[in-house]
Amino acid sequence: MAAIRLIEYEDASPEVRAVYDDIMTTRKVDAVNNFWKAIANDPATLRRTWESLKQIMQPGALDPLTKELLYIAVSVSTAADTASPPTEPLPGSGA
Repeated sequence: MAAIRLIEYEDASPEVRAVYDDIMTTRKVDAVNNFWKAIANDPATLRRTWESLKQIMQPGALDPLTKELLYIAVSVSTAADTASPPTEPLPGSGA
């Protein structure tokens, strides 16, 4: 499996630091998680993904806290499914 370099704040370009700063300010956190550090290898993708997510998390039919809780619930529930390969072949895989 190929390793993806995580871009730390100290090593980030000014463009990436600007996005990191916006993430930390908007989310009221003191660091960005590894998801953002991984996609920071492509600053355009980092900015586009952050701008999209920031728009999605704005108040709407669901308030931002409910959206965040749904995000966490889905992340936790799917982590168990992706942590290890399936023990049986997938249907239609021919294995």
